[in-house]
Amino acid sequence: MTEVTVIRHSVAGEKFEILVKPDPALDYKLGKIKDVSAILVSDEVYTDSGKGTRASTEKLLKAFGTEDTNAVIEQIIKKGELNLTTDQRRKMIAEKRKQIINFIAKTYVDPRSHLPHPPMRIEQALEQTRVSIDPFKNSEEQAKEVVEKLRTIIPLKSENMLLEITVPAQYASQSYSVLKSNGTLKKEEWQNNGSLKAILEIPAGARANVIDRLGSITKGSATVEMVK
Repeated sequence: MTEVTVIRHSVAGEKFEILVKPDPALDYKLGKIKDVSAILVSDEVYTDSGKGTRASTEKLLKAFGTEDTNAVIEQIIKKGELNLTTDQRRKMIAEKRKQIINFIAKTYVDPRSHLPHPPMRIEQALEQTRVSIDPFKNSEEQAKEVVEKLRTIIPLKSENMLLEITVPAQYASQSYSVLKSNGTLKKEEWQNNGSLKAILEIPAGARANVIDRLGSITKGSATVEMVK
């Protein structure tokens, strides 16, 4: 038997529902697939799917301006709320929680030592605050809200630093994309021999990650120094 869940959408106080396949519907919501037909269990629009109550033509016209069921279904899928299965919600929250912890570890530091807190310490503090994680909300937006609550348990400060970086010619092109994706290039100078000298502004907590990635790409030949 096909697993079924619901996408709900309210318009002007009236509730509408469609029945969908859980995993394909989630993939659609996350932008992984675009085929609407792949997620539908049926092409019916309900006001109460549990009771099997179908939406009348009059209600569809009033709410959506059309009685075309396919057009209505597309609107419900795009704007409606997917009822996640227990397993889906658990997995999504766990992944979003991990993203938030990693973002905080890379962006914030302990103001006493100017070093990032280990992810395990952030996770423990997160458990103490009992913050609710929204599986669909952007992880960086949530992290900023989470930090305010974490500060009651661990000291956190958003702090940037400048790094002066020199990369040999044979690794310059590949390293450049890493620098761009990890911070803001305040200055870049391409030397006559093809090497790159740059000033990179990054969150203080991201320093170790940047050094590790450059070291891996350049086989340890890049130089990285903190600008005083």
